[in-house]
Amino acid sequence: MLLILAQWLQDDYGFFRVFNYITFRAVMATVTALLIGLAAGPWVIRKLVALKMGQAVRTDGPQTHLVKSGTPTMGGVLILLGIFISCMLWADLSNRFIWIVMIVTFGFGLVGWVDDYRKVVRKDPKGMASKEKFLWQTLIGLFAAIYLAFSVSEVNNLKVLQLFLDWLRSGFALNLPAKSNLLIPFMKEISYPLGVMGFIILSYLVIVGSSNAVNLTDGLDGLVIMPVILVGAALGAFAYVMGNAIYAKYLLFPYIPGAGELMIFCGAMGGAGLAFLWYNTHPAQVFMGDVGALALGGALGTIAVIVRQEIVLFVMGGIFVAETCSVILQVVWFKFTKKRFGEGRRIFRMAPLHHHFELGGWRETQVVVRFWIITILLVLIGLSSLKLR
Repeated sequence: MLLILAQWLQDDYGFFRVFNYITFRAVMATVTALLIGLAAGPWVIRKLVALKMGQAVRTDGPQTHLVKSGTPTMGGVLILLGIFISCMLWADLSNRFIWIVMIVTFGFGLVGWVDDYRKVVRKDPKGMASKEKFLWQTLIGLFAAIYLAFSVSEVNNLKVLQLFLDWLRSGFALNLPAKSNLLIPFMKEISYPLGVMGFIILSYLVIVGSSNAVNLTDGLDGLVIMPVILVGAALGAFAYVMGNAIYAKYLLFPYIPGAGELMIFCGAMGGAGLAFLWYNTHPAQVFMGDVGALALGGALGTIAVIVRQEIVLFVMGGIFVAETCSVILQVVWFKFTKKRFGEGRRIFRMAPLHHHFELGGWRETQVVVRFWIITILLVLIGLSSLKLR
């Protein structure tokens, strides 16, 4: 919105040309989202308390968590509020990638909101049924995956539609341009063509998988939001490089017109995340809830697909991957041993993984900060793939 106004005024007032720089608008989006979150935080928390949006705490978990019972949840609305207002102000609203990321983010956020609402307000411990939740995630994820399969390869929505129609007319045999290939980190010339169906399947798995992985990680005060900020910032750097023809050519990445604008979204997500952390740091005044975790995970997955860094996301989001794998392994092993021996056995003291370390004697703050440190290391490894190829 402000970009349109600045472009209208820049002929008469030259200093408005600074709005054309993505880096400037990314910084301003970060600051705007941060200030909105800090200012709106107390009001949002009071509103959640008044609506009795208190979090129920598992009695079979660490006993130190029992004091958290009643802490307001659904605080993810504070993050989404900051992202929305900041992007509306600072992003180029004609950019197709901004809108698809916003659709995924707020679509998954709506699914999470309904789940939280049923759990907290209706006192339904199951919330949204797993099949129902997965259905809505699948619909949103497939829509995004199908759109991106053709959007990444073209420069505007008209050409996206033309490419899609060409694919239909070819009897689903049309191959996508090389820029849609799966990139292998640290390799200059190695990439794997996926084809349209391969692209759609991989993108769907990345988007929905990231959403659920972030949601599983959200279990301790401040644990999930800092990795989201760090990974989001790194993906913003990849978006800036791949959206710039000169940098993309120099670093041997495919040039994806319009991808650089995602740096504004990443900045807004980072600013809103920092504001949320102000109130979510131990002892938390508010919890994120599914409304925030599902939305942020979906956003990370969608951006990674656009900038063709699915494998790098897997590396940088190693904490999310480890938390998810711990749950899968725990459930599979428990069911297998119960069927085999008549008694379910566990690999971890408790899943997700952060509870395993808590029950092993780590304080909550130790788990959180150490997971942050691991994420910083993994993000640096991911960023190094920009040049070490």
